[in-house]
Amino acid sequence: MSTKTNPIQKALWLVETTLHDDISLERMATNCDVMPFHLTRAFAAVTGLSLMRYVRARRLSVAAEKLVEGAPNILAVALDAGYNSHEAFTRAFRDQFGCTPEQARENGRATPLALIPPASLDISPLLHIAPPTIEKRGAFKIAGIAARHRQGDYAGLPRQWGRLAASAPPSVTNARPALFSARHNDDPEWFDYICGVMPTADRALPHAFNSLQIAAADYLIFRQNQHVSAIGRVFTAIYGRWLLESDHDIAGAPIIEHYPTTFDPPTGNGGFEIWLPLRANI
Repeated sequence: MSTKTNPIQKALWLVETTLHDDISLERMATNCDVMPFHLTRAFAAVTGLSLMRYVRARRLSVAAEKLVEGAPNILAVALDAGYNSHEAFTRAFRDQFGCTPEQARENGRATPLALIPPASLDISPLLHIAPPTIEKRGAFKIAGIAARHRQGDYAGLPRQWGRLAASAPPSVTNARPALFSARHNDDPEWFDYICGVMPTADRALPHAFNSLQIAAADYLIFRQNQHVSAIGRVFTAIYGRWLLESDHDIAGAPIIEHYPTTFDPPTGNGGFEIWLPLRANI
């Protein structure tokens, strides 16, 4: 099995993280390292939708979720979905769902909407991953966007990273800091996930940011050069094969993802690290 990231997986990750940006087929193809005609054919073959139709369906689905929750300003929802007028948004919304935005808002969750959820990323294990190092890390804090996800359902994680990019102030984004995430509070059905930055005292962060304190620990650190959309495949390889063949004991502390300053959020290139906390010897 090749370790090269499937361009469809790259495209799905990029769509969710840049859903409300100016997405074009040409730019997406460039970031996926393929020609536009190849991406067009491959994306449609895998998902059943053209890339741009998928983008429109996802934007309208996100807009519909806001409306059934009672969003007060339909024009603001329309603008956020990429439509310049209430009329254009209404036409597209009716074509997609068979009702108007006003009807969706009025009927709330009772509205029969065929939403298009984010497509799942491939989590089949990679055959080859770089072996880890064991390193000590001091205590630190992550400040950013927090959400709860169902076990085994990772389709919402790229969108959470997109929310971070949209909400981070210029004092954070312009400096391109290292990015972090932590998975914690796992139970049989759910887990918590926070993605963000390591805050400093001289930077004001958005009020919507949550924070999580991470205790000092020894970690198994897996450094990988793949596109970020392959991270699920790396996790599957670690837990499904590497750990089973090792004698390391993983603690129940948060699992950390570290995206160094070489990581480029708009494209997902630049590599990442997975930090697994080791159980302390008593």
